[in-house]
Amino acid sequence: MEGNNSSKNIEVIKNKELNIWEALIPVFALVAMLFYNVFFVYGDDALSGSNQFILVMGAAVAAIIGFRNKVSYQKMMDEVAENIKSTSGAILILLMVGALAGTWLISGIIPSMIYYGLQILNPTIFLAASVVICAIISIATGSSWTTSATVGIALIGIGNTLGISAGMTAGAVLSGAYFGDKMSPLSDTTNLAPTMAGGELFAHIKYMSITTIPTILVTLLAFVIIGFSIETTGSPDVSDKLAAIDDAFNISPWLFVVPAIVIFLIVKKTPPLIALLAGTLLAGVAAIIAQPEIVLNVAGETELTANSAYKGVMNAITTDSAVVTKSKELNDLFTSGGMNGMLGTIWLIICAMVFGGVMDAIGALSRISGALLSLASSVFGLFASTVASCLALNVTASDQYLAIVVPGKMFKKAYEDKGLAPENLSRTLEDSGTVTSVLIPWNTCGAYQSGVLGVGVGEYFVYAIFNWLSPFTTLLFAALNIKIKQLIKK
Repeated sequence: MEGNNSSKNIEVIKNKELNIWEALIPVFALVAMLFYNVFFVYGDDALSGSNQFILVMGAAVAAIIGFRNKVSYQKMMDEVAENIKSTSGAILILLMVGALAGTWLISGIIPSMIYYGLQILNPTIFLAASVVICAIISIATGSSWTTSATVGIALIGIGNTLGISAGMTAGAVLSGAYFGDKMSPLSDTTNLAPTMAGGELFAHIKYMSITTIPTILVTLLAFVIIGFSIETTGSPDVSDKLAAIDDAFNISPWLFVVPAIVIFLIVKKTPPLIALLAGTLLAGVAAIIAQPEIVLNVAGETELTANSAYKGVMNAITTDSAVVTKSKELNDLFTSGGMNGMLGTIWLIICAMVFGGVMDAIGALSRISGALLSLASSVFGLFASTVASCLALNVTASDQYLAIVVPGKMFKKAYEDKGLAPENLSRTLEDSGTVTSVLIPWNTCGAYQSGVLGVGVGEYFVYAIFNWLSPFTTLLFAALNIKIKQLIKK
């Protein structure tokens, strides 16, 4: 996300006439409007556009404060334009991620990952295996919601046949699903966090692994201990799922050559756009060779020709595509929105930049970050303030995206002033904003996951170990000053 680096050069504007309470009015107004919008009206559908407009309304409140403090309309628009310009790299990455997801679906790469992942089940280590399966699938798809709504439901059923409580299984499912969601370059939240912090996608993922991998290892150990301490009955049967995948796709380990090449390119520090484009094009070729019938179906054609092959791959890259199997539970998993599916997140980013741009232009961000720095005199205090803000927004605004967007924009300058690299902020946003959303019943994530899995938040809360442990891990690393990356002065 090289285009994002330009945001580091944007000067945060100071306005001596603006006091701290005036600076906070747009924030309070934004949180109140979001809370009403999500909790009382739209619920899970708030991200379809209403939350985006609420961000614009928050910008309007900030503009009114700005006018009262003699800030011109043109100055606000100039700052908004600079903010949006700074996200151009992130937007291109998001579009390419959508393209990659489409071709990895129709080529059979994602289905192959799921096919082999489902075969590692064992009754004694069922819970730990569930974490691993959901982590693999969530990394492959970039979606914790899709993972829990498909394989997660199947695992709940399998766990019930083994005599394992639904709360335990749901906790394992969500731990794995949110680990994968955090570490996948296909995840919208994983793209959103570095965008807000002014960082780069793969640098963010690499730095996030420092806290995320120890947390998932502790989680796995906990589930292994739980698994050996409970009695299980019967054996898991996923033969119908495996048969459905096998019937719909030509499954082969050779398909993993494509993700292996992409990983190699990333390790070699190839620019993300180039690595993702290579993965998309290679998967398109693999789809034509390995899954010609699926390519034809996506193209809406009956005969494989150069034109129909091109159309099938292009449809998968740009628009909705789906592969129907004999398993209803898997059908939702084998869908992709392509580049079109990323437009909602891009819309959210643009509206967040409008809010952030106006807040910056009127001097509110400078005033708030100054107040935060006075409260958080130490590096640990700054990390703790960020975690608290993310948790508070998950509770009040009821949405994980906003728990990333708002603190990300507000704390960016404070981290820079402390000489901290943007990866510190983006990692903390994910360690506390992304994963804890599922622990709050009225948050969109908590409501969705409990509804889909048929398990109340109170039942799975204590077993969603990865989710509640992550904020403590990031605070522990900050307190002990472990791997705290400093800004490199150029």
